[in-house]
Amino acid sequence: MADDLYDVVVVGAGVSGCAVARELSRLRARVCVVDREEDVCCGTSKANSAIVHAGFDAQTGTLMAKFNVEGNERMWKLAQDLDFKVRRCGSLVVCTSEEDLPGLEALLERGRANGVPDLRIVDREELVAMEPHISDLAVAALWAPTAGIVDAFGLNIALAENAAQNGVEFRFNALVNGIHRVEEDWELLLANGQSIRTRCVVNAAGVFADAIHNMVSEHKIRIIPRKGEYLLLDTTAGDHVQHTIFMLPSVMGKGILVSPTVHGNLLVGPTATDVDDPESTDTTSDGLREVAEKCALTVADVPLREVITSFAGLRAHQPDHEFIIGEIEDAPGFVDCAAIESPGLTSCPAIGVYVTDIVRNLLSLEEKDADKWIGTRTGIPSLEGAPVSYWAELAQQDPAYGNVICRCRHVTEAQILAAIHRPLGARSLDGVKRRVTAGMGRCQGGFCSPKVMEILERELGLGPEEVTKCGPGSELIVERGEAQ
Repeated sequence: MADDLYDVVVVGAGVSGCAVARELSRLRARVCVVDREEDVCCGTSKANSAIVHAGFDAQTGTLMAKFNVEGNERMWKLAQDLDFKVRRCGSLVVCTSEEDLPGLEALLERGRANGVPDLRIVDREELVAMEPHISDLAVAALWAPTAGIVDAFGLNIALAENAAQNGVEFRFNALVNGIHRVEEDWELLLANGQSIRTRCVVNAAGVFADAIHNMVSEHKIRIIPRKGEYLLLDTTAGDHVQHTIFMLPSVMGKGILVSPTVHGNLLVGPTATDVDDPESTDTTSDGLREVAEKCALTVADVPLREVITSFAGLRAHQPDHEFIIGEIEDAPGFVDCAAIESPGLTSCPAIGVYVTDIVRNLLSLEEKDADKWIGTRTGIPSLEGAPVSYWAELAQQDPAYGNVICRCRHVTEAQILAAIHRPLGARSLDGVKRRVTAGMGRCQGGFCSPKVMEILERELGLGPEEVTKCGPGSELIVERGEAQ
């Protein structure tokens, strides 16, 4: 093999691309992941509901249904192996009208047909016992005990780090703006003037997957960016509900949910609005008003005064509402992993296995010897809610654990240093936030951001004007004036 030739290039470093990369790292192959952003987890994977769906919503017989259930089954062991936060809290789909009960029954039957275990419908009395703040409108709910919540950042970063441990290369700020055939291989042309040659391409580019696909195929696909706006409440509101509370689904999705998060917050949203711009992540007054009003249909007295931030994410929707996964007929060696919208986060462990099997068969790749593959990874210790004795023990081993940088989330200098110096380490404020939650608390970085910037400057050898929020173009200091 030529030194400049990869076996596989994965386009996109979200959960799907990184799940594929980790599974590919089991094989004797040279693998590279390229992403247009400055880090992993910068697109759909960073701004979503972070739900481990049970699998009752997707139409029976679809890839969505298959991979949702399989992904849910794999998620819990994956969390143990890769050390990221996940909690099986269960979910409730709330019916607010007697007339809609047949729809709830249909969802129960679909879930059973999809292979979701232990589903049942609970009446209002049991529902109130499970969720005292349930709306007065609620008449019944579908209970799915296998559902849960996950640290979406932690999942994505853990997959990427473990892939890198096993030899997968990552290239960031690497926008693909052209792909063409060179003999039997593919050449990817990057906006930075570089090019990459590979035997196989996996297209996991999220809301940009149609653009990547359409560069090589006559059979065009269309991805519609579907915007979802959210409100995030402080940890003081985190116990308002104990389970993920859904509305009865509509053609636009699962509706406005109310859910705890693994970090102790309360999450409310999302809306569902189709937009033209695949980078349209702005929030709107109308969207946030809709979230605030509709959450009351299922949950009473949501403490919206405790909102600490709002955000929007984009789902890679396609009109058939189905994942597009497989080799393209008129582009041999080009594998789509496209239209991965909800339940894509839950499905990613199963998608990684499935896509890797396709690539393995295409290229006749063999697995590494068992002792040549690392299947586990240890995350950065969290001090949120940790006993004082544990914190003191860490500080005794490393005094940097005694220097608190983020007061809201109890994040220390030692954790930030780990975030920077681990494989695929943080290079921006958001990169640090995703790894150790500094800046994710009530003050939203108002206290800790200058200190995190100083650490990034020191550890990466940067000037103040070179530190960014989220990569090139997001510098926080434009210029420095002369001291008076």
